[in-house]
Amino acid sequence: MTISSSLNAGVSGLAANASKLATISDNIANSNTNGYKRADTDFHSMVLSSGTGQYSAGGVRVTSQRLIDQPGALLTTANSTDLAVRGRGFLPVTTESAVGQRGDEFPFRLATTGSFRTDSEGYLKSETGMILMGWPAEADGTVPTFPRDTSDGLEPVQINVNQFAGEPTTRMNLGVNLPATETAFGASGDPYELSIEYFDNLGTSQNVLAVFTPDTTVAGSSNIWTMSITDSDLGTEVANYTLEFNDARGSGGTLRSVSVNAPFTDTYDGTTGVLSMNVGSGPIDVTIGALNTATGITQLSDNFAPTQITKDGSPVGNMIAVDVDSNGLVKATFDNGITRSVYQIPLVDLPNPNGLISLDNQTYRPSIESGSFFLWDAGDGPTGDIVGFALEESATDVAGELTSLIQTQRAYSSNAKVIQTVDEMLQETTNIKR
Repeated sequence: MTISSSLNAGVSGLAANASKLATISDNIANSNTNGYKRADTDFHSMVLSSGTGQYSAGGVRVTSQRLIDQPGALLTTANSTDLAVRGRGFLPVTTESAVGQRGDEFPFRLATTGSFRTDSEGYLKSETGMILMGWPAEADGTVPTFPRDTSDGLEPVQINVNQFAGEPTTRMNLGVNLPATETAFGASGDPYELSIEYFDNLGTSQNVLAVFTPDTTVAGSSNIWTMSITDSDLGTEVANYTLEFNDARGSGGTLRSVSVNAPFTDTYDGTTGVLSMNVGSGPIDVTIGALNTATGITQLSDNFAPTQITKDGSPVGNMIAVDVDSNGLVKATFDNGITRSVYQIPLVDLPNPNGLISLDNQTYRPSIESGSFFLWDAGDGPTGDIVGFALEESATDVAGELTSLIQTQRAYSSNAKVIQTVDEMLQETTNIKR
């Protein structure tokens, strides 16, 4: 019994070290595989008997696991959609075959890195056939609220490279100096015109014409102007205000009061300096300056001069680039200067990453051992952030693996020696009776 147990222990030692050699071989073979997580093998003794008397060798058993929570170094690349997770978390991906079936359900897979590029249909796909998934944004770039404990809201990220985009104008800053001399009694009273471009909801260029007419009917100087605004889209007047300016020391030239003239009912906020007008594409907030402040519209000297005119919005433009920021927002850049979010890539976190089921192409699937997952915004909670222009290198330490290879070879040879010794002892036992 004792000799037989020694033989069995030697055989189990050979099998255990063969498994160890397999993990070492796999690690070394994937030392240049981006996103590869090294496998590790542990030995555990098996005790059949203890105490006094004869001892029976139990041998050794082996367990292996993939160390998914050990990150590799980040490698800089030239592709904006080469993505890597810096810190805790996983990118959600799915299979190319599932997307090709045009169904509504996609296998939920996890990855820590991937080189994604648009395919013929615009999907962000890696060379291994994994397609990035995310939450789709609305047309204005905002991302709706999706459930965080399920993958149901995730969709394959599809970029329409032929997409056009334009931004309507919703805000405008109007800085103009009006000549103070023109409000004097008996002045010419000639109006001053200023045309300002804006963009409607279809990205078409429109303009509003602001006409400033001085009041010359008051003895001395009235310091009063009428501002009429006409919209080219509607072809009618859309706003009419009376502007009165200060002439006191310390506040001369600043707005004293702003009132809306009938039949218009627009508003002016004297604290923020914002008035509202309704053009063909909707309301536009125009900042003309707060009361008693030297910003926006002023009345100084004898010069009519636009001092600062700014606005948001832009004409229609073509998509020229796509990248992913550290918070997981997939942003499309257009040649008109617009940058708009089209998807958001969450980061998936689990209590036990090493409990994930390993699949091909450096992807993983949740299991009972990994625990339930949660979808975080990148950079929030326990998760790290997403790095573009980067790939995660293999977590294999070749020097360490070669050292383990030497140790494993020696251990295998030693176990083989045990089997050889047991064989010789059994031969001696057989030779007792001849």
